[in-house]
Amino acid sequence: MTGTDDPTKRGRLPRSARRAQLMEAAQSVFVESGFHSAAMDEIAERAHVSKPVLYQHFPGKLDLYLALLDQHTREFPELVRKAVGSTTDNNERVAAAVGAFFEFVEREDAGFRLVFESDLTNEPAVAERVERSLDDTADIVSQVVREDTGLPEEQARLVAVALVGMSQVVARYWVAQGAPIPREEAARIVGILGWRGLTGFPKTGGDEIAG
Repeated sequence: MTGTDDPTKRGRLPRSARRAQLMEAAQSVFVESGFHSAAMDEIAERAHVSKPVLYQHFPGKLDLYLALLDQHTREFPELVRKAVGSTTDNNERVAAAVGAFFEFVEREDAGFRLVFESDLTNEPAVAERVERSLDDTADIVSQVVREDTGLPEEQARLVAVALVGMSQVVARYWVAQGAPIPREEAARIVGILGWRGLTGFPKTGGDEIAG
């Protein structure tokens, strides 16, 4: 194919490629400005398209934001699922799950800001997607907790929610501080904390935590 035959140079991208281009541009604007301050004009300019082209793919700013949020809230639990599935050693599985949080927040596209630091959490559609993503992640971690401790389902889930919350907050703090220590070391430290916490719940054949 010659340069003159390249559809990207004629501005006629396939619909899926154009949509991906628009979402990439929109993400950079949303990450930099937040939802409320972001403008569709700026997104179109960043994507090097006209505003009508942008509206052909996304009827409004919220539709565009939700498309990005759908992408990241589906992707994140899968990162955790892949991490815990990488080994059968529960100690290593906890560390791998924690590491998935650090990997997610370190990505250059900063997509984690749309999931964990959105300025649109009062929008039900946004809150529902974020909550579902965290619930899915807690389900994955809960299974590891149950296998390692023998805790009943509800107690294991409570511990999993605590581990997920801790990992999210620490990973965000770490990236906000400019990643002062290597990602692997940071994840290892938090993983040790999580694992040592789990060793406080030895397998008891399903007995409940003593009051």
